[in-house]
Amino acid sequence: MSHDHDDRPGLNAAQAEAALNPPPGRVGGDLVTETLQGLGAATVFGVSGRLAPGLSGALRRSALAYVELGAENNAAFAADAYGRITGEVAVLLLTAGPGALAALPALQEAAAASAPVLAVCAQVPAAGLGGRRHGHPRELRDQQASFREVVKSVHPVRTASQIPSAIAAAWESALTAPHGPVWVEIPEDVLRAETVLPPVSALDATPRELYPRPELTLVAADLLARAARPAIIAGGGVVRADATGKLRALAERIAAPVATTYGGKGAFPWEHPLSLRSWPGDPRVTELLEAADVLLVVGSGLGALSSGGHTFAPRGRVVQIEADAGKLESNHPALGIHSDAREALDALLDAVEPREDATAADRVRTTLEAAPDPAAAAQGPGPDAPVLAAVRAALPDTAPSFWDLTPLTTQAWSAFDARRPNTMHSAQGAGGPGYALPSATGAAFADPTTPVLAVTGEGDAPHTAAELTTARRYGLPVTWLIVDGDGDGDRGDGGDGDHEDRDGGPDALRPDLVALAESLGVPALRSTPASLATDLTTALRAPGPSVIVLRAR
Repeated sequence: MSHDHDDRPGLNAAQAEAALNPPPGRVGGDLVTETLQGLGAATVFGVSGRLAPGLSGALRRSALAYVELGAENNAAFAADAYGRITGEVAVLLLTAGPGALAALPALQEAAAASAPVLAVCAQVPAAGLGGRRHGHPRELRDQQASFREVVKSVHPVRTASQIPSAIAAAWESALTAPHGPVWVEIPEDVLRAETVLPPVSALDATPRELYPRPELTLVAADLLARAARPAIIAGGGVVRADATGKLRALAERIAAPVATTYGGKGAFPWEHPLSLRSWPGDPRVTELLEAADVLLVVGSGLGALSSGGHTFAPRGRVVQIEADAGKLESNHPALGIHSDAREALDALLDAVEPREDATAADRVRTTLEAAPDPAAAAQGPGPDAPVLAAVRAALPDTAPSFWDLTPLTTQAWSAFDARRPNTMHSAQGAGGPGYALPSATGAAFADPTTPVLAVTGEGDAPHTAAELTTARRYGLPVTWLIVDGDGDGDRGDGGDGDHEDRDGGPDALRPDLVALAESLGVPALRSTPASLATDLTTALRAPGPSVIVLRAR
């Protein structure tokens, strides 16, 4: 069998010379950095002073920028945000054992948000693997098992020659829809051992496209065109697939009202005549969606947070487009279309006939007018509508924001106008504290020309305050808004609301957060709801990090 051409990657003269005469002094860690550079990585995240053997020198010899944070979980949150903002693979370097385990909550968050994070983790020497217990430091019986049910795929390495292929396969997996975190594990002795393998070049890790089956597209297009009351729910998959323009075109073609889940904020224009804005929320919006005779769900599994705690009960035919096959029909019977949102919406636009309905916009307007402003009704103790309005007024449309779970966040899920997709992020998957500040740090590395906002409750602020030193060290444009006055109950996690400290009143054990920030060399001030918009605007426009502590009451 002959071929007219050969598409296999080749080498230029310099690469060929290096392959035949590898430079001396290289170790397994160099194969890691060379592979990452060959795949297009420029920035990697890790922990200050804690690199796996063989990687410190390899990083110094590479062109990769190593971003050092204070703790493994924070480094993983930063990588998650970098991946969300850029849409590219974010690389995370971890040590074996406790260092790896500390990153688990953040990797769970990345999995829930489909963030493409590539974790390269050290492992004990190869002689200690396979059930043998030699008592190596940081030894776990089966380190992979701790991550297998969290990450998208696991890629173990046991020899130096396996490193490039394993990292390339993980890279492809992370970027193939649905995006997600992946795990590469390399023994420490392999990382630090000298190698005579040639420098890594000519890598290909192109992600596979996920197209809808044509017969399902045809059925879905027919259902939508003939529907009397179609409606659309758009989730985070629409944003991640960069399919917001196609969603708008389809909604307008079939005159269908559109609601976005909390994770899908920005997927559809807030002020569009067909926009039901962010849902779930008011029962009137829920009733309109439940009454649709054909409900198109795009990029959402309609999990607990996206369905009012699994109370949503559509009465018509459901068509679900989802890149994660495990989420198809997981909560509601549907015509399940396993596809990336962009490809599926593109196919629907080609197949669906226009549908006229002069009443659709009127029904949306009537529904929204009857629904109370979700920002006006406080959901538990804490900040109220003026605070959220001040944040919205100060935050540029293009600036990303990262929110820990506070009452202000639960209000923002429903009421915050995210005027651009991929700009509002919160810990909706793992739900743990300490997400906002390290994530904002990672986002600032993705685009250091755009200000970033982190929002945290006072009770959670001490968890990550040390990362202010990271923002200051790198001069990052991160503004940290700490909402004071809610104690330990500001995560919105269903506590009983009794936040008084047992040892002498509500303020007895609370640090002076302004003084703490200033002690780290970061400008800080106290604000009030009346001055917040001005204070935030000034902080977001200033270079470098800053802290605003808001006494909301």
